[in-house]
Amino acid sequence: MWGGAKVRWITYALSCELVAVVATGAALVTGFGGPVRPVWFAALVGLGVAQAEMSRRIERLRRWMSGQTHINVTSVWYLAGVVLLPPAWVALLALVLYTHLWVRVWRHVRTRPAHRFVASTAWAMLSCFAASSVLAVSGLHGTPLDTSRGLIALCLAAAVFELVNVGLVAAGIYLYTSQRSAADLMGTWEDNAFELATLCLGGLAALALVAQPVLVVFVVAPLLLLHRYLLLKQQLQVAAVTDEKTGLLNTAGWHESAVREHARAHRRGAVGDFAVLMIDLDHFKRINDTYGHLTGDDVLAAVAVAISGSVRQGDTVGRFGGEEFVVLLPGIGRADVLAIAERVRVAVGELNVVISTGGGTVRVNGLSVSIGVARHPDAGPTLDDVLRSADAALYRAKEAGRNRVAV
Repeated sequence: MWGGAKVRWITYALSCELVAVVATGAALVTGFGGPVRPVWFAALVGLGVAQAEMSRRIERLRRWMSGQTHINVTSVWYLAGVVLLPPAWVALLALVLYTHLWVRVWRHVRTRPAHRFVASTAWAMLSCFAASSVLAVSGLHGTPLDTSRGLIALCLAAAVFELVNVGLVAAGIYLYTSQRSAADLMGTWEDNAFELATLCLGGLAALALVAQPVLVVFVVAPLLLLHRYLLLKQQLQVAAVTDEKTGLLNTAGWHESAVREHARAHRRGAVGDFAVLMIDLDHFKRINDTYGHLTGDDVLAAVAVAISGSVRQGDTVGRFGGEEFVVLLPGIGRADVLAIAERVRVAVGELNVVISTGGGTVRVNGLSVSIGVARHPDAGPTLDDVLRSADAALYRAKEAGRNRVAV
């Protein structure tokens, strides 16, 4: 049975998709916004496809690493289309470019499932349609871009496109994840600054297409450079919060997630209760002493995979250093916490780690973990209270003989 949040998101997404299809179809039939210039439509499709092909690898890596908000640099061509094409045709431009991205890039990325792609396409179409419609209704559509009215048209188009797009995406993220912080819903100030930069390039692309079409190729080089910079920025952000031996969040990254969840729990009240599992790999020093530290690192990576596979999709797993791991479980009841902790303990106990070395094969099994459990607000009102309680419970589990769960 679907939960209420999932039903609300599906209803919202389907509504947006229906409105996008109906509005585009009606505008095509009525000719709303004036005649289309097929040359401009073809030029923008060609430029958008060419730019996507040249940055395909970069975009795929960015999608693998991105969170809910994602700066899509193809908005360069959308803004140019908004000021040069009628509403229905700029919506079709968004549809064509998004479909190309799906076929060539996003369908290979697990963080970009088909239902989210369809919803994002509808939001892009509606944003383009809204911005172009405002220009058509205000009489600014088709205004020469090298005049003051043309500058007003560009600024108005960029503002409407950005506001509508941010609103639609933020509503979708909220319904999909129940996140409420401004950064989660609308991106950071830096994210929005990058979006503004792409819109500025879109304005320059529109001016070039009207005044001297050959100059539009000079927009592509800075756009590719901006795209690569976005990838490097994301890589640095991921590296700063990732433990290199296990691929899990490091202490700083996990603690940042926990702080956000604690704030959400306070806003939601009882429905926002969360729990923490403090996990310690028993007798890990023996593994290092017997097989060496490189084999120990491989064992830690295998344990990290076992823990991640035993918790829920929305739970956050981190490494606290050494052989200690920690799990944040948001919105969970007491019985479920213990069930997950026991599932983790069993999964690690069933591991059979086979490691190839220069001297042959090393097989490590018989592993076990001790787990301390604490839940908010039972363990105290603050995050530190919960962490201290989980740590104390972990020590009780170890003192009681290890390979067990203590609360």
